Amino acid sequence: MSALILCHFALALFAAPLVRWCGTRAFLVLALPPAAATAWAATRWSTTAAGGADTAVWRWLPTYHVDWALRLDALAELMVLLAAGVGTLVLVYCASYFDDRSRQLGRFAGNLLAFTGAMLGLVLADDLVLLYIFWELTTVFSYLLIGQTSDHKRNRRSALQALTVTALGGLTMLVGFLLLGHEAGTYRVSAILADPPAPSAALSTAVVLILVGALSKSAIWPFSLWLPNAMAAPTPVSAYLHAAAMVKAGVYLVARLAPAFADVTPWRPLLLVLGSVTMLLGGWRALRLHDLKLVLAYGTVSQLGLLTVLTGAGRHDTGLAATAMILGHALFKAPLFLVTGIVDHATGTRDLRKLSGLGRRLPAVCAVAVLAGASMAAVPPLLGFSAKEAAFQALLDGSTGDRWALAAAVVGSALTTAYTLRYLWGAFARKPGLPDTAAHPVPAAFLAPPAVLALACLVLGPGVSWLQGLLGTYAGQFPAPAPCHSARWYGAGLALGLSGAAWAGGVLLFLAASPVARAGQRLAWRSADLVFGRMLLALERTALQCTGFVQRGSLSVYLVTTMSVVLAGQIAVLVADEPWTDVPAPRLWDHPAQAAVALLTCAAALLCLGVRRRMKAVVFAGLTGYGTALLFVAQGAPDLALTQFCVETVSMIVFVLVLRRMPVRFEENFSRWRRLLRMPVALAGGAAVAVVVWIMAGHRRADSAGAAMVEETAHHGLKDVVATILVDLRAWDTMGESAVLAAAAIGVTSLIYLHRRADGAEQPVLPLPGDHPHAGLRTAWRASRYESAGLPTGDEGGPERTWLAASATLAPERRSLVLEVVARLIFHPVLVLSVYLLLCAENLPGGGFVAGLTAGVAFIARYLAGGRHELADAVPFKPGVFTGLGLFLSTGVALGGLGEGTVLHGWTWHGHLPVWGDTHLSTAVLFDCGVYLLVLGVVLDIVRALGARIDRQIERAAPRPEAGRA
Repeated sequence: MSALILCHFALALFAAPLVRWCGTRAFLVLALPPAAATAWAATRWSTTAAGGADTAVWRWLPTYHVDWALRLDALAELMVLLAAGVGTLVLVYCASYFDDRSRQLGRFAGNLLAFTGAMLGLVLADDLVLLYIFWELTTVFSYLLIGQTSDHKRNRRSALQALTVTALGGLTMLVGFLLLGHEAGTYRVSAILADPPAPSAALSTAVVLILVGALSKSAIWPFSLWLPNAMAAPTPVSAYLHAAAMVKAGVYLVARLAPAFADVTPWRPLLLVLGSVTMLLGGWRALRLHDLKLVLAYGTVSQLGLLTVLTGAGRHDTGLAATAMILGHALFKAPLFLVTGIVDHATGTRDLRKLSGLGRRLPAVCAVAVLAGASMAAVPPLLGFSAKEAAFQALLDGSTGDRWALAAAVVGSALTTAYTLRYLWGAFARKPGLPDTAAHPVPAAFLAPPAVLALACLVLGPGVSWLQGLLGTYAGQFPAPAPCHSARWYGAGLALGLSGAAWAGGVLLFLAASPVARAGQRLAWRSADLVFGRMLLALERTALQCTGFVQRGSLSVYLVTTMSVVLAGQIAVLVADEPWTDVPAPRLWDHPAQAAVALLTCAAALLCLGVRRRMKAVVFAGLTGYGTALLFVAQGAPDLALTQFCVETVSMIVFVLVLRRMPVRFEENFSRWRRLLRMPVALAGGAAVAVVVWIMAGHRRADSAGAAMVEETAHHGLKDVVATILVDLRAWDTMGESAVLAAAAIGVTSLIYLHRRADGAEQPVLPLPGDHPHAGLRTAWRASRYESAGLPTGDEGGPERTWLAASATLAPERRSLVLEVVARLIFHPVLVLSVYLLLCAENLPGGGFVAGLTAGVAFIARYLAGGRHELADAVPFKPGVFTGLGLFLSTGVALGGLGEGTVLHGWTWHGHLPVWGDTHLSTAVLFDCGVYLLVLGVVLDIVRALGARIDRQIERAAPRPEAGRA
């Protein structure tokens, strides 16, 4: 099962190159994973129909009782056959629907296949958290598929609306899942259904929250507005996501939980009322529309309401009817959507007012549509009729509440018959006064997928007994009624009379189309889409007002507010609890040198309070950082000290680069009393933090976690505990911090390069390998590059030999010969030192983070000495390559060691290298190499953005010499 799911995502990664190589025939290759899933599920039919189940469990997060747990039982078997089977046919249909010139077809194909894999994972998941993950994956992929043609505003808005509604419902459902898992003591779905928790207020709350997510996914009122707007997506998406797969996810979840929670308040009234309302509103709206896809879309909303009623009723008969209706709805609604795509493809329109005579021009297409439409209208002997008869009979045998739902179902069935006739008449009938619509022939391969689905309705109607084993197994989870109607799907009785009344009512509604349309206009109060838009606008305005109120534009106000709130909370706790009573007196220092360094650091911090010049403030702030590093040295923490020195050095340089574009002095002028107010707040904040740290350290009663880590490190023959913790014992934390660091760097550089297209991109200077086959060409290109930059060149076209080749581009007053010489001399030794710090981290102070900072300092030195052209010469490609490669390497190593629990245990090698000597390598070293590359890339990216980019802006803003002057 896991392999079948993962192969969908794996092949989706190669969808774009497949489409480039094979064109639309690539869809036939992409159809192989869902076809394999369909075949596999078909082989398990007898097992699941007999009440058995296939399971696959992998311990994922045992501490939180979260597992990768998959389970194929009767209900999952039905949903897998629908998701995979219909998905296969839709992908085959796409090969004829699209042409090779379609835009972004590779991305569309990959998203559609990945959605299929996510849907399979959703219906097979036997863990609530895993189910939620796949649930949100379907939300994301549906967003991408609906917004496929993102250059159209309607597609963007529809995709965003679907994402907003379903994602908010999903987050609400997640809270319900967590509550349910807490109440049940497990997140395993099968265990919860076998032994549901006792009724309680928490359980009722969890059920309501879960139902919000389910109803939003299945477009049940009041969440139904997103589904019709999603018809902006290509027709294959509508046929699959919005008829057979995604919208069934909410119904599936209700059906999955109904055996255990149907009696929990307010399960039944909530689902019966909202399902009935949705059934009536959707069917009524479908009678007033002229777009064939919108007619089917609102019809889908209506029938999702009926499915919600049946699954929510939570009884044996309704469960049997619900599963039959789930199957029948997918088999008749998907081909109707696909036929709509064929009509649009052949005629260029879906407006039923412009279509005429297609029944004669496209008889095969008309036959498929009539067959599927007859099943939707519950005409015997098709599957839709059998399922509808079972639904009527089940609701007839229910309680008084079910009788009200039965009345709504009969009216909804009449509306279904009416809009089915409206669809078939509008698409294929010859209309008076309207010439026959021109249409090109439809290839057999194009019509085959909807024909297969429509024929399934015809075959499974009389052969419905073949399904009773599978569907009855699911219904068997409910108490069986007496007498049991599981073997009787339709016959001469009241249920058949209700079906006849629904057919008659539907025909009358169709014949009275004009009065119905006028009545609908009068009864229409307000569009739900308009209400949604106004709600979003009101939310945006409220957010802007709140932002304007709290974001005053003063950094000092933000800091004072934050520190005051934190300080007030700390003081309140200290006064209320008096935690210092049993804490030993603090030891101020272990060595007099610590006291001296601390006093100097405090003095530098106090001097910051009265500084008016920005550069001086940066220097004093940097001194506090260096003072902290000296304290680490005095305390015997060389790793922390080394990291602190490097961080402070890089930070000060970055501050200096930023300050070039800012005024020399602080622009805020504070009165004396405001300055006196800020000083106590700052001092009290620092003192409060110190007191809290002292109290926390004094209240420690349990053994330190560090002892176990030291023991674990020594067990593997390593000495550097800090580095081992970062790259092995807490490698996941380090990986998360690395991702945050990369995201921050991308954010900073994105702001700087916001107008890069208008300014023009700076071409990098390529390296000049002497033995490269194109060395002569690159030499000439590089010579022209230096000439255009104003660099002196030698006789052979290369740069004139100087300490730093590009330093000649600097203005004379900005050059420093001493700095150029020092930068040239220390560059390579510092790089070697960085590699040494990287590789010695297992037994000596160092590590990937400090090594990356050290290498970054070497490149910063070249930039400071030679300017932006020197940096371009030192880094001949984009620093993002380092960042991406480092993040990819560290993440890959961490995922590779996931099975062992730590990165270090993933792989270890001991050996002897010819030059290096005895060597010990492990995946922890590879992980640290990824951190090294990531940090180096971040430093270079920031220096390039805040340094080289701003240099270029300054050069462009500088006044140019007048013509005629030297």
